[in-house]
Amino acid sequence: MTQRERSRQARRKWEKLISEQGRSGQSVAAFCRERELRASHFYWWKKRLRAAGSEARRTPMTRFVEVKLAGAEPECPATGAPPGGDGRVEILLKNGRSLRVGRGFDAELVRALVAVVESAA
Repeated sequence: MTQRERSRQARRKWEKLISEQGRSGQSVAAFCRERELRASHFYWWKKRLRAAGSEARRTPMTRFVEVKLAGAEPECPATGAPPGGDGRVEILLKNGRSLRVGRGFDAELVRALVAVVESAA
């Protein structure tokens, strides 16, 4: 395995751990203790990934995803939902499958789910 592959693997591992800790509701200390991780490593990776994320946000996007709103209707002023609809969004994937999410969905979770589904044959 090359150094670049090891770096990518480590990055994915820590992205996943940091995300899990955020969703767990546990303190960093408790989360790390339970998984036998060093809190100092956790904080170092969290800082590194946050810095990389802010750098990525400053970099112009070079990839676009087409979004089409099918049957878009104006929202109801009282509820904020489309008239006669439930406010769900359907994401059509490259492989022909679709994913429907409702109001208040976790964007990070949807991104991860789409990545998994898109990579499946």
